[in-house]
Amino acid sequence: MPASTRVIPANEYRRMRWRNGAGWTREIHAEPSAEDWTWRLSIAEIEQDAPFSCFPGVDRELVLLSGNGLRLCFDDGQALVLHPPHQRLRFAGERVVHGELVDGRTEDFNLMWRRDAVRAELWHRPLVGAMAVFVDPGSTWVLHLLAGHARIEGGASLPALAAGDTALLQCGATRERHLVDGGGEALLVRIDPVEAARTPGQ
Repeated sequence: MPASTRVIPANEYRRMRWRNGAGWTREIHAEPSAEDWTWRLSIAEIEQDAPFSCFPGVDRELVLLSGNGLRLCFDDGQALVLHPPHQRLRFAGERVVHGELVDGRTEDFNLMWRRDAVRAELWHRPLVGAMAVFVDPGSTWVLHLLAGHARIEGGASLPALAAGDTALLQCGATRERHLVDGGGEALLVRIDPVEAARTPGQ
């Protein structure tokens, strides 16, 4: 079953071990399920240098949420540092990467999606007053509130969001308009199904 339009409070995220057992993550949501997902949102808790789990067929994007920085060292020799505030990086889940803390513990927003099933885009946006989000059938919009407060009005009645909460926005057979009103900053994610390949003659 698809996720309904709803707000997921930060205190309801599910804490679990990484796939490789080297760290902890707080799972925000996995679609359609935690066991067999096409896309997944979580917050990685990185308390020591550690190898990242390998996810064949998956693309991922990391956003530094808190801490003084995270160095990503790839096996091909590339090394990149996520600096505060909220620097991010997109990379293939097959790549072998080791995370190194720059100066103490970090928390990192982790968006993952199976590239043969969906495509995803992520933006970091300030919230200053009202912002309209249009949700098309089959698509999902995610708003993860980094700081401040927000309310969302639209096709469903939703509770207010506090910092750290996440809203999932979906619709039925027709496009829906949601009005996000508040102050602060947020991560916005749009997830769309990959269109089926067209056969010759179509």
